[in-house]
Amino acid sequence: MTKTLPGAAGDLAEEHPDVWKAYAALGKATAECGPLTPRERRLVKLALAIGAGSEGAVHSHARRARSEGIEHAAAIQVAMLAIGPLGLPRAVAAKTWIEDITAPDNEGCEGSGA
Repeated sequence: MTKTLPGAAGDLAEEHPDVWKAYAALGKATAECGPLTPRERRLVKLALAIGAGSEGAVHSHARRARSEGIEHAAAIQVAMLAIGPLGLPRAVAAKTWIEDITAPDNEGCEGSGA
């Protein structure tokens, strides 16, 4: 493994490296199976994390989006787009989870819960 993973994902990767290697290979294969750009893939993954209601996954994808140069406003728009299909409470929760990581006053902050 080339980088340390936070929390339970890191524990799983260390305890079951063959499972983690297969999981990582699946992720690579799915990323490469279509025409989406890396930016589009990251925003879709953020949206899927929001739809799943997973604060940890939203933090993770928001953190990755920030490190990949995706602007805060784009990540927030993904949360706003959730209002229609998921409802206002879920969208507001997602917005706060994204802001934990990407808000301009959190630059360099790793946030919590990922």
